[in-house]
Amino acid sequence: MTLQELKAAYVSAYGKEAEAVYFAPGRVNLIGEHTDYNGGSVFPCALSFGTYLLLSKNGGKSVKFRSLNQPEVTELGLDQLTTPLDKTWVNYPLGVFAQYIKRGVAITEGYDILIWGDVPNGAGLSSSASLEVVTAFALNDQLGTGFNRTVLAQIGQKAEHEFAFVNCGIMDQFASANGAKDSAIHLNCDTLEFELVPVKLEGVKILISNTHSPHKLDSGAYNQRVAECKLAVEQLNKVRPLKYLAELTEAEFKSIESAITDPVAHKRARHVVGEVQRTSDAVKALKAGDLVKFGQLMNASHASLRDDYEVTGLQLDTMAEEAWKVEGVIGSRMTGGGFGGCTVSLVKDEAIDTFIAQVGKAYEAKTGLKPEFYIAEIGDGACKLN
Repeated sequence: MTLQELKAAYVSAYGKEAEAVYFAPGRVNLIGEHTDYNGGSVFPCALSFGTYLLLSKNGGKSVKFRSLNQPEVTELGLDQLTTPLDKTWVNYPLGVFAQYIKRGVAITEGYDILIWGDVPNGAGLSSSASLEVVTAFALNDQLGTGFNRTVLAQIGQKAEHEFAFVNCGIMDQFASANGAKDSAIHLNCDTLEFELVPVKLEGVKILISNTHSPHKLDSGAYNQRVAECKLAVEQLNKVRPLKYLAELTEAEFKSIESAITDPVAHKRARHVVGEVQRTSDAVKALKAGDLVKFGQLMNASHASLRDDYEVTGLQLDTMAEEAWKVEGVIGSRMTGGGFGGCTVSLVKDEAIDTFIAQVGKAYEAKTGLKPEFYIAEIGDGACKLN
């Protein structure tokens, strides 16, 4: 939808014009998966699609939530903004309101809110994080709280923990808040220090392949992985004090890995330690213009997520493995939480049409699902549009 169409939809919904329009992007992670809640580094970039939020003050004591993507309309009194609702999309923006109130910010007047997003739901491209961040950005502007973008990301993450009950790391919200056009973010998820790294892809595109097998992080498998990593840390602590798995180099891990007596926790830890190293190596390769090395590390990342972290499954594995067969594919891996969603690939310009035809056909034959492909444009972080 165009901005004009969104504004017209707002008038249609509320009988008045929106006072302000905000946007926050989805993200794709180039490498560094399931490292964020383990204190490691990640390498995401913001996308050109995301979530739009239109609002105006309504002069009353309630907040109305509507979405052009969802049927239900919810109206809550200002005294009802700190309690999660039964399963509904409204919990994402509502959780952000709750975080502001928890931080001592007084919300004294109501709003009429309209949401529209063009991030495919369940694709693993952070539709939920972009919804949280756009709400946080809008409230920051409306309430004059002056929070910086890192704090807005933390507000979004806490909303996800406490209202969607997913123990996610900071990556998705951070990328949505801090993204920059044509750059990826090398983020240390422990210290929140980050570097914007220019993504210079001469004759190469970032291609996202949507498996149309929606991932559901709240199904418990994600939180289970978090718990397995905590168990690995607990067992390693008997021989070496540490807070996060990402503190270990691969050599250090090899010297003490026998302390992890749980075989599943051991595999999870091996992935995390290896993935942190791969991410660091990949950023160095990109800075050096060595896309071949970057692609090899992407492939190795997928293999580790498949074999040690076990978050891929038939659809993501088929998509990545079929991509590896195409000449002109530099690298391909699952991206996001896993259990469905998308892969991200680096593909030479001249191979894109072949990729879409060949991978699409093979994927559909093996899974019975029709995929979708998007050429990713790296965009800016959250902003006010109007």
